[in-house]
Amino acid sequence: MLVHFQNHINNALPFLKKSKLLIAISGGLDSVILTHLCKQSSLNITLAHCNFNLRGIESDADEKFVLDLADSLDLEIFTESFNTEVYAENAKQSIQMAARSLRYDWFQDIASQLDFDYILTAHHADDNLETFLINLTRGTGLEGLKGIPEINQNIVRPLLQFSRETIEAYANLNQLQWREDSSNASTKYLRNKLRHDVIPILKGINSNVLTNFKNTISNINDTSDIVEESVQAVLKRAIIDIDNTQISYKISEFIKVHNPKAYLYEIFKDYGFTQWTDIVHLLTAQSGKQVQSATHQLLKDRETLILSELKTNDGLHQNEASVIVNNFENEVNVLSGVLSFETVATIEKSDPSTIYIDKEKLKLPLTVRHWQEGDYFYPLGMRGKKKLSKFFKDQKLSVLAKQKVLLLCSQDKIVWVVNHRADDRFKVTSQTKSILKIKLS
Repeated sequence: MLVHFQNHINNALPFLKKSKLLIAISGGLDSVILTHLCKQSSLNITLAHCNFNLRGIESDADEKFVLDLADSLDLEIFTESFNTEVYAENAKQSIQMAARSLRYDWFQDIASQLDFDYILTAHHADDNLETFLINLTRGTGLEGLKGIPEINQNIVRPLLQFSRETIEAYANLNQLQWREDSSNASTKYLRNKLRHDVIPILKGINSNVLTNFKNTISNINDTSDIVEESVQAVLKRAIIDIDNTQISYKISEFIKVHNPKAYLYEIFKDYGFTQWTDIVHLLTAQSGKQVQSATHQLLKDRETLILSELKTNDGLHQNEASVIVNNFENEVNVLSGVLSFETVATIEKSDPSTIYIDKEKLKLPLTVRHWQEGDYFYPLGMRGKKKLSKFFKDQKLSVLAKQKVLLLCSQDKIVWVVNHRADDRFKVTSQTKSILKIKLS
C-alpha cells in the first residue's frame, strides 16, 4: 500500500510534497495509517487531535494514544478539548454536526495562524460510498451524488482511493496499533447502519462494488461538469445586475430553456430554497410575488427575478439594527454608505445624496431606520403630507428598492428619505441661523 500511496501522491497530489501539512488524527485506524504513510513518505506533517469529551475515559485514552504516537514518530501535535454537548445544545445542532463544526473550525484556525498549506483527513473509499448512500436516502440533487471531493480548497483526502479493507490489511501487516471508537459499533446512527448492515450486503452481491462505485462517481462528476457549463451559460445571459445586496435575473432567459425548474434548482439551491414548484411559478406570477427560504427571498419584479438577503420582521436586514446619531461631529455608517454632517455658511447645488436643512429644527439623537407602512412626510417643495408608499409608487420604485430605503428621523418626524427627498419642515429659510449639510457617500 505504501508504494501505491506514494505513487498516488506523485501522480495526483504532487503539491503535497512541498507543503506544510496538518493531519486530523482521531486515533482510529484511518488517521493513524495516514500518519504512518505520510511519515514514511517524508512529508512535512504535524498532527491535530480533538477531544470531544463524549465517551468519558475512552475519549481521554484516545488523546493519550495520539500523544504517545506523536512522540514515537517525533512529530509535533496540537490537542484541543471541547464541551461538545453544550455547544450542540446552544447551536441547536446534532452531536455529530456540532463535532464536525468544532473540529473543522479549529483545524482552519490552526492552519491560518501557523501557515499550514493543507489539512489532511483520512476519508477513504468506504466513507465515500457511505456518504453517497446517505445523500441518496435523504434525497439530493446531482451535487449530493458527486461523493467526497479529494481536494476541497485547503482540505485534501489522500486515502480516498483506498478501501478500508486495504488500510486495515496494511496496519495488520506492519503490526500498527490504533484505537477503536466504541460508538462506531452502534447502528443507531445512519452511517453506522449503512456500514454494518447495508454495505456488506452490497459487497456480497458484487465484490467489485467499490471499484464500480469509483467509476460511477467519475461519470457523475463528468456529467456535473457539463451541467455546470450549461448553467453558467444561462447565468451569463440571465444576470442583469449584481451589487452587495441583491442579484437581478432576466426572467425571459429562464422561460426559454427546455427545463426551467432544473436550472432554477442549480442556481438557487445554495440559498436554502426548497419550494421549487413555487419558484417556477414566479416566472409567470404577478409582480410583487415572492418565495422565501430561511435566509433569502426571490422576488418577481416585472420581468425580473431579484435575489436578496431576507429581512427580519422589523424590516431590517438580519445583520443590521437602527442607527442612532448622537452628534454631528462624527461620520455614521449605515447600510447604503456613510452619513456625514457639516455646518456650512451657504447652500450649494444639491443632489439626491446631499441635503441642506435648518440645524436648529433638529432634536438629537437622530435615528436612521427603514421605512414602515403608514410612514409619511412632507416632500420638499410640495404642500401637505404624503404617504411614503404613495411617494414610492410615484417614483416607480420596485418592491426590493422600497425595502432598501432608509429614513433619517428627528424624534418621530422624517427629515430625509435618504437619497430621494428631504422633508419640507426642515428646509432652510430666511430665518435659518445655522445650516447643516448632510451627505451620503
